[in-house]
Amino acid sequence: MRFASLGSGSEGNALLVETTDGTARVRVLVDCGFGRREAERRLRSLGCEPDSLSAIVVTHEHSDHIGGVFRLAAAHRIPVCLTHGTLIGCGRIGPAGGGPAGGGFAGGGPAEDLVRLITPDQVFEVDGLQIEPVPVPHDAREPVQYVFDNGRARLGVLTDLGHGTPHVVRALARLDALVLECNHDPDLLAGNPGYPPALKRRIGGRWGHLANAEAARILAAIDRSRLRTVVAAHLSQQNNRPELAQQALATVLQSDLEAVRVADQTTGLDWHPV
Repeated sequence: MRFASLGSGSEGNALLVETTDGTARVRVLVDCGFGRREAERRLRSLGCEPDSLSAIVVTHEHSDHIGGVFRLAAAHRIPVCLTHGTLIGCGRIGPAGGGPAGGGFAGGGPAEDLVRLITPDQVFEVDGLQIEPVPVPHDAREPVQYVFDNGRARLGVLTDLGHGTPHVVRALARLDALVLECNHDPDLLAGNPGYPPALKRRIGGRWGHLANAEAARILAAIDRSRLRTVVAAHLSQQNNRPELAQQALATVLQSDLEAVRVADQTTGLDWHPV
């Protein structure tokens, strides 16, 4: 198994996961917060044709994660896996599940047969790759993060949550690689004159985004007996600095800063083995 980031931050997020078994290859995209053409460009820069994707799995309905999902899916006939709450949050169906509400999917909609509803905590498969949707505390309708397991390696993706719960810690046990949100430094966030108080409270709250120290607390709490790779992701360009995120996680790992990779907004992160 290997993974790469197309870009990570408040302007757009997407992570590509690939596993092979003999001649069979499975590619799954986690979120797509970029426009269709930009997403296609970034995928191809990683050697991935969009129509080779087996599925897009969605974490939640915020635009920096879902903005390009449905147009990309419609253009290349890619199944989209998401929770019922996220589907409602996209504006596609009403709360009672009674059909379209507001004229289609956010960002343009694929055919109904491309949508696959998933349930938090219930493992599902995409072409043999096992995927566990892990519920997280975030200010969205029914957000999840994901653990990928091909039977030989386990990759965890944990971004967009306000704090680590015991359930999250248990779900991340015995990973080989972890992509972990380090959204902000509290001092930089508090001193940012461009952010109104309400936005600061939302970001720093228990349903917002992980501060570096909280990310480190989660990392310290999980079973790291197999963990070889840690990537800091979803860094705020205004309220964090890569070296601060690296220091927080490297301290837990008792490693140098270089041991913690960073997925950035512009270039993402090149392929990395799990």
